[in-house]
Amino acid sequence: MKMLSPVVGGWYKDVQSDALFEVVDWDPDDLTIETQYLDGEVAEYDLETWREMHLVRAEAPEDWRAAFELDDEDLLDPDQPFHPEDWNNPLNVIEPEIMYGVEDY
Repeated sequence: MKMLSPVVGGWYKDVQSDALFEVVDWDPDDLTIETQYLDGEVAEYDLETWREMHLVRAEAPEDWRAAFELDDEDLLDPDQPFHPEDWNNPLNVIEPEIMYGVEDY
């Protein structure tokens, strides 16, 4: 099997263990590769161990945020105004009849 070069931000699947992980750091001076598995576990491999692994490139998982325990609230922009009084407003769940910027001709 051909050795894959470690690419920071690249996702790989270990064929033997069926584990999915992302390369988060590659140090060409020390020849070490740091990875983070989908469950959040971090591991470090030397280049020799990396070469012995049976890897294939993989697509990033659909919910890659799971390992970082992020949820939709973490996507809120802290620079935007925060209005908790609007959370239970029934008008927030009504879909508008008109979508601005989208017009039917």
